[in-house]
Amino acid sequence: MLEGFVNWPAEFAATYRELGYWRGETLGAMLRARAERTPERCAVVDGDRAWTYRELEQRSARWAAGLRQLGIAHGQRVLVQLPNTAEFLSLCFGLFRIGAIPVLALPAHRVTEIVHLTDLSEAVAYVVADIHFGFDYRTLARTVRERCPSVRHVLVAGDAQEFTSLADLDAHAPDAQETEPDPGDVALLLLSGGTTGAPKLIPRTHDDYLCNIRLSAEAAGFHADTRYLVSLPIEHNFALGCPGALGCLYAGGTVVLCRDPSPDTAFALIERERVTATALIPPLVLLWLEAVEWATENLGSLELLQAGGARLKAETAARVRGTLGCTLQQVYGMAEGLLNFTGRDEPDSIVFDTQGRPVAAHDEVRIVDAHDQAVADGELGELQVRGPYTIRGYYRAEAHNRQAFTSDGFYRSGDMVRRLPGGHLVVEGRSKDVINRGGDKVPVEEIENYLLSHPKIRDVALVGIPDDAMGERTCACVIARDAAPTLAELNTHLRSIGVAAFKLLDRSVVLEDFPKTALGKVNKRELAARIAAQPRG
Repeated sequence: MLEGFVNWPAEFAATYRELGYWRGETLGAMLRARAERTPERCAVVDGDRAWTYRELEQRSARWAAGLRQLGIAHGQRVLVQLPNTAEFLSLCFGLFRIGAIPVLALPAHRVTEIVHLTDLSEAVAYVVADIHFGFDYRTLARTVRERCPSVRHVLVAGDAQEFTSLADLDAHAPDAQETEPDPGDVALLLLSGGTTGAPKLIPRTHDDYLCNIRLSAEAAGFHADTRYLVSLPIEHNFALGCPGALGCLYAGGTVVLCRDPSPDTAFALIERERVTATALIPPLVLLWLEAVEWATENLGSLELLQAGGARLKAETAARVRGTLGCTLQQVYGMAEGLLNFTGRDEPDSIVFDTQGRPVAAHDEVRIVDAHDQAVADGELGELQVRGPYTIRGYYRAEAHNRQAFTSDGFYRSGDMVRRLPGGHLVVEGRSKDVINRGGDKVPVEEIENYLLSHPKIRDVALVGIPDDAMGERTCACVIARDAAPTLAELNTHLRSIGVAAFKLLDRSVVLEDFPKTALGKVNKRELAARIAAQPRG
């Protein structure tokens, strides 16, 4: 058992196995099974490279042997910071085979985050690209080696310079004595996606993450003919396993890797590779909807667009089918576990206005008030959850876990939701995404949704600005389409919808873009701080 890992209580684990959620399979065994079933089917496309399932499986077996030769062993952690490349998949499957644990950092992370993650995980190796989008990760690796004594190896995809080339792993013969990890072992460590504090590490076992992958692949309708474009960073839980690249491989489909999600790059790949499905965060959905108006590529193969990572506003959701010509599926979930999907055949009122319902019958969801008392369906409260693929604690975070989990094992998500009678959830934002304006609570997501229907607005973020008299005042941060709307125009628009007077805006500013977290979400804390520091014009 990995020290610092909080396991499920024995009675819950037994129930999840009995019900078939946990099937005693590892991620490495999953790939081997697919390679045996369809060895010549294309598994992954990366630029001009295309690997079959047999090739991906054989490469991961060689890399597993190479990793062992470096002294990397079962239970040890390896920090992985790679862009969307085929090497990411062969490396992770190599690590899964030997029971070593990839710690998945995002390409956008820099020295502060990487040193923190290395120290927290006590990683024995660090894997990077040489240069990606003009940034030299070898320079970062040198700093990590200086500051983090646990790191014994740096492996580099590309020009390794003084480090070890990742390609060298390919020279090793597969180990005939390879020992399968236990399905209950931690398979990988994901990052928490909060906007404050240092990232936490989320331990996912082979059992629970394969449950996560299988249920989400079924909810998304993935099958052997699915061609999934990895538009978001593959280390992101959404793009990795919800169902993501791993869900596509589980279904026997083809993973198409995209180096960046810009329309110029992604649209060309959709046309060339006949992509059928992809996943985006809301800002990218907006960008694609704008770009398709002048795109020349044929996007007719695209059948499914998943939107997640943050709430997709209803007005944006309503534009997807008519503009991109594909089905929209809203996905609301968390790297800690719970996943909610809208059904591919559900009515527009569900797909546009909700974020789906839990994918497992035994996802236990409760919505509570500030005193942990359950609220009625339709009322706003904090989402708490436990279930067969929701963790029981962050890795090596005993003190934080006492706050983040209830005494009976429910994860306190911090998300404010309403549950409809059919079980669908409507996400109203984080618990802090309510602006307290002189005692009146202004719901951020509601007002943003109304503002997005204004014809001059392309995107909007509502933040609270500290105020001596009112506690907080509201400020709409607007990205305009062409001519920028005035504050008076925006409030006139809200009045025409029938918004209560206390929800009208105190201030508006026009921006070129929004600050983002490493996971691509709008960083409202930073945005509010910037606006508060600006003198009013």
